[in-house]
Amino acid sequence: FGKLIKQISPDSDGWDGTFNGVQVPATDYWFTVTYPEYDGTTTVIREFKSHFSLKR
Repeated sequence: FGKLIKQISPDSDGWDGTFNGVQVPATDYWFTVTYPEYDGTTTVIREFKSHFSLKR
């Protein structure tokens, strides 16, 4: 719980469902997306948190 499994960038291929070369269990995973938001004068760092189900 609370372990960083994969860090991706917008130009990456995403996540292949593995951790250290081993397939992780088909279950629910939580994630956080951190991104800059510019309102015309300042940039604020925003976070979006959600989850998904990995199905095999």
